[in-house]
Amino acid sequence: MTRNPFFPKFSDLPREIPIFPLAGAVVMPGVQLPLNIFEPRYINMVFDACASTHLLGMIQPTSETMTQDRPEIHRVGCAGRITSYSETNDGRIILVLTGVCRFQVSRELEERKGYRCASIDWERFAADYHMEGEGMADREGFLGSLKTYCNLRGVEIPWDDIEKMGDNELTNLLCAHLPLSPEDKQALIETLQTVERAALMRGLLDMASASSMRVAEHRH
Repeated sequence: MTRNPFFPKFSDLPREIPIFPLAGAVVMPGVQLPLNIFEPRYINMVFDACASTHLLGMIQPTSETMTQDRPEIHRVGCAGRITSYSETNDGRIILVLTGVCRFQVSRELEERKGYRCASIDWERFAADYHMEGEGMADREGFLGSLKTYCNLRGVEIPWDDIEKMGDNELTNLLCAHLPLSPEDKQALIETLQTVERAALMRGLLDMASASSMRVAEHRH
C-alpha cells in the first residue's frame, strides 16, 4: 500500500495528541474509520485537531470502566488522520479517520475543553510506517477460517477486493471492521507483527465459528 502523502513523517509525529476513548471503534494503519461526532467535548477535539496536526488517537476503554463518563483506558491505541470532514445542519460532524500509526500512552495530560489528551510513544510501532508486505504463515488457511466465520455469523465481505489485498492491509482492515469483541480487538491492536496478528485473528475466528456451530446444534 502506498502511504498517504499527507501523513507526517515518522520523525515528525507529535508527542502529545488528543485521545478518543470508544469501545469497539478501532482504526489501524491504512484503514478508514467513519465517525459521527455530536458531543460538545469531541466537537471541540475535532476543531482543535483540524487546526493543528489533524491527528486523533483512538483508544479503547477497559471493559470494567467503559460505561463511566471518564473510563480507564488501555495503554495501546492507534492514531488516525482526519481525511474527510463535513458539518451537518443539526450540529454534528461526520468525519473519516485514516489510520497512521499505533502508539503507547506514556501518561495522560490535563483535559482541554472537556476532551482527554495524552503524552505518547510511537517507537514500539515504527514498523507501522513501513507497511510491510506479505506476512501470513498460511493465507489460504486464514481465508478459509474467515469464510467459515462470515458464513456462520452472516457477515458480508467483498471477497474480490479481499483477494487483492496484501497480508498486512487485510489483517488491519479485518481488525478494525469485523464484529469482534472489544477485548479481542485490543489483543489484536497490541500484537506487533502481521504474522502474529494474523495467527491470533485466525484463532479468534475459529473459536467464534465453533461457538456458533455449538449454538446451532443445540437449537436442533
